[in-house]
Amino acid sequence: MALAAVAATLAAPRLHRATPHHPWYLLGAAGAMFLVGALLRPWSVERTGWQALLGDAFTVPGYLLMALSLAGLLLARSGIQRHALIDGLIVCVGAALATTLLLAMPAAAIDGRPQVVSVLAGLYPLFDVVLVLLLVSLAFTTTGRRPAYVLLLCGILLLLAGDLAYAIIGAAGHLTGGRIIDVPFLLSCTAIGAAALHPSVAGLSRAAAVPVQTWSARRLLVIVPAMVVPFALIPIVAHKGTVERIVLTAGGVAMVALLFARAVAAVRDYAAAQLRSEHQATHDPLTGLPNRLMLAREISRLLSTVPPAQTPSAEPAVWVLFLDLDGFKLVNDSWGHEAGDHLLVEVARRLRDTVPEPAMVARVGGDEFVVARLGTRQETVTLVERIMERLSAPVQVSSAEVVITPSIGVVGTTAGMAPVPAVAAVTAEALMRDADTAMYRAKSDGRGRWTEFDASMHERVRERVEIELALRQALATGQLHLAYQPIVELASGKLVGAEALIRWSDPVRGPISPAVFIPIAEDSGLIAAIGRWVLDETLRQVAAWRADELVGEDFWVSVNVSPRQLRDPTLPGKVSEALERWDVPQSSVVLEITESVMIDASTVTDQVLFDLRRLGVKMVVDDFGTGFSALGYLRRHPVTGVKIDRSFVDGLGTDAEDEEIVRAVVAMSTALKLTVVAEGVETPAQQDVLSALGVTVGQGHLWSVPVSAEEFTERWLVALAVVPESTQDAAGSS
Repeated sequence: MALAAVAATLAAPRLHRATPHHPWYLLGAAGAMFLVGALLRPWSVERTGWQALLGDAFTVPGYLLMALSLAGLLLARSGIQRHALIDGLIVCVGAALATTLLLAMPAAAIDGRPQVVSVLAGLYPLFDVVLVLLLVSLAFTTTGRRPAYVLLLCGILLLLAGDLAYAIIGAAGHLTGGRIIDVPFLLSCTAIGAAALHPSVAGLSRAAAVPVQTWSARRLLVIVPAMVVPFALIPIVAHKGTVERIVLTAGGVAMVALLFARAVAAVRDYAAAQLRSEHQATHDPLTGLPNRLMLAREISRLLSTVPPAQTPSAEPAVWVLFLDLDGFKLVNDSWGHEAGDHLLVEVARRLRDTVPEPAMVARVGGDEFVVARLGTRQETVTLVERIMERLSAPVQVSSAEVVITPSIGVVGTTAGMAPVPAVAAVTAEALMRDADTAMYRAKSDGRGRWTEFDASMHERVRERVEIELALRQALATGQLHLAYQPIVELASGKLVGAEALIRWSDPVRGPISPAVFIPIAEDSGLIAAIGRWVLDETLRQVAAWRADELVGEDFWVSVNVSPRQLRDPTLPGKVSEALERWDVPQSSVVLEITESVMIDASTVTDQVLFDLRRLGVKMVVDDFGTGFSALGYLRRHPVTGVKIDRSFVDGLGTDAEDEEIVRAVVAMSTALKLTVVAEGVETPAQQDVLSALGVTVGQGHLWSVPVSAEEFTERWLVALAVVPESTQDAAGSS
């Protein structure tokens, strides 16, 4: 059975992936030492001198190896806490007093055998107590008692029972007993081997820690009996010799010292727990920076110590800088949250290095940081520019190097910075709110910018909130509608398609430009619902035109798709479902995307683009040439065409540079077999130049402004259907 137990403990790491490996190898080595000691003991007890200790020479190191094994499991879980160690020492002192005075010393007093042999026989139970304490400590680190743990505990308790039985007969003058006294050791081998073979053995070093009170009831059940031991032994040693009294006194003194150390440890642990709790309540766990709560306290303190400044720059004032990282979500989507966390930690480090003390740097949100400081306006502006430069340096993330720029809003209590009448009533929350408002204004102006707060921003924020609420109502009540702008062949004026453009006429405000409400829809998340409605309404209209035989098989309609929609992995399925619902072929739909989608594409976006192309719909890059246009982006993404931005079309016929840009776009697109559409065509001269440069299709006010579906039907479908082929050019131009 001992050999089987040794084999089981050595196989546990590989059989059930029990980690770490070394505790199980140590446990197997301990079992081997016990086995050798057990085999040698019947022979060694009959010998004298060093041969009498041969069995113990293997057994005692076995206990040490087993203790190291259990300690290894404990350290792998949660480590050994100071108060837990002292508790163990208190129990060990009590057990040592009992075994020494009741078992070891009586055994040593027996004549006719080496005293060291008798003393060891009495101290073996103490070794087992140490093992049990280590194993019980494992119990305080898990909410569940798994079968492997219960079996291991039973094995060591059985070992204790056997050693205690041998210690009792040793005190009576016997070193060996009958076969029945070896039964606990047999069962101990069985239990330890079964523990190593049970699948739950893998969880012995991985269980979640459980918070234990420093003076919990479970601990007192173990500690109190140990503290009673010295008092219980006083009547026993009263009639003994001086040595026994000295041992008892030393044990009592040691226990008092340990109790004092335990009390000190409890106070220290309580103070440390209070400090940890306070730190966790006021600091960000990822970066270690102060959180919003501590930041508000610091700003309030600064406001209470400095009167409101009456000049913009000469006097010190309280300044709040609100930072948001541009493109942080892209890092998370592309490389995962671990890379995002690494980026946040690096940004926090750079901010700490850049912002001089005693200014406070805090993290108040996912990728939002705030700096609160006391100083002049010029000092603050210099600091903002230094932060912009420091944070714009490349950061190594995973296998790539990324550049993250901050958008910063700045507000201060100076009259020049925040021209509000009730400056004295400024609060920490008001300053952070105003800095946040300025930050969003900076972000709306473009990436990597900073903006000073002014009171007019409150009005813009209020207006934005009102528009968002009205837009939600408009979507729910059907106030939105589509306008269609024809797309024609430049040479003939023949209608080939149309672009569906969303329009909104609010009952109170009147018509609201898409340039106003689309960014609000993007920020609020409404763009997904609006995008679904636009696609569904467009396909419904195309289906109606096809049913009335007003358009042919080659007629197509283009629909704008926002970057947020393209980050939705379910978009291809929704497009496919809409096409099937309205029985519109995929070739009749063109999705217009922005260049930023290709530049900032994540893994999800790339997959969505390829799934859409695989579905059969076409994709063109809208406003091509206004961003970071590059051949590489067009080659890597499944686009089928580009739309030349109106800013390049405006200068045709008068600006040679615009003409060369259009020529280059056409050449590049031709090489890649992409279609080219020119938008914003307003004059016949522009039409002629575009046609000469090789652009075949265009749209613009030269032919028509965007009109309702009814007007589009009358002007471009019904009217042209009865106009002779030879006169379609004139009809289209008119």
